[in-house]
Amino acid sequence: MEANEILARKDSICSKINECVNHILISKGRVVITGIGKSGIIGKKITSTLASTGTPSLFLHPAEGLHGDLGMVTEDDIVIAISNSGETEEILKIIPSIKRIGAKLIAIVGDESSTIAGRADLVVSYGKVEEACPLGLAPTTSSTLTLVIGDALAIALLEAKGFTSENFAVFHPGGSLGIKLLLTVDDVVSANKKNPIAHINSQVKEVLFKMTDVGLGAINIIDDSGVLKGVLTDGDIRRALGKKENILNQGVESLYNSKPTTIRKDSLAAEALKIMENRKINILPVVDNHNQPIGMIHIQDLIKMGLR
Repeated sequence: MEANEILARKDSICSKINECVNHILISKGRVVITGIGKSGIIGKKITSTLASTGTPSLFLHPAEGLHGDLGMVTEDDIVIAISNSGETEEILKIIPSIKRIGAKLIAIVGDESSTIAGRADLVVSYGKVEEACPLGLAPTTSSTLTLVIGDALAIALLEAKGFTSENFAVFHPGGSLGIKLLLTVDDVVSANKKNPIAHINSQVKEVLFKMTDVGLGAINIIDDSGVLKGVLTDGDIRRALGKKENILNQGVESLYNSKPTTIRKDSLAAEALKIMENRKINILPVVDNHNQPIGMIHIQDLIKMGLR
């Protein structure tokens, strides 16, 4: 039932949404959503969607607006009032102040001839609908239509502004997308503070102690200039021990991997994880522009940070 009601109003609603988009794009302020009851709940969701997709937005409870919260509205803002009946008393009471402030008023209503619609600068009306509630009382179809209008408005604004996934990530640093698009290798290195280093002339036993202290199961091998020459892992040492009785006093030069996979600190951590998974390795040396190691990351570091 709700889907049919939405489809039946698609064309008429879309034209009005386009008008709303044009008003909002030329506005210098924010979008202020107001509504009460079920309309208020839908309004809060629309507010959140707008804000997270690049349109600064806030929710104003009309009852609180009557007692001072109207102070958050400026003349540059656009207020969107949501009311199925178009006669919500609390909204009607704050409209004079909204007008006095100088903000534009958009009404999302079910009755285009209602009082709220008559006071608005722009009206988006979905008309009289058949509620999915068998009693025809609980807002169901009407609230769904309002949510659809809000989502359509947010997406239309997103597209008009050229909002990208990178922009989205900035507003969602704690979400999985934000982590994948913002977290760098340098962030991981700074967090784990691990940069195991041994000179190319070191003995195996010396390197083994350093490796154990750090707990990564690997160590960066450098030359006199601090340039990375290779990586030695505990697996390399175990394999060598299986072939010789005593290697602890010998040098590491014959044991380390001289062509290790590395990554720069300004690379995305998601790229580091991709490299490690593709090459089936657990550790990855991090180097600067001079190929000097500045750290080492373990695949578990990336997993703990939410990259998988």
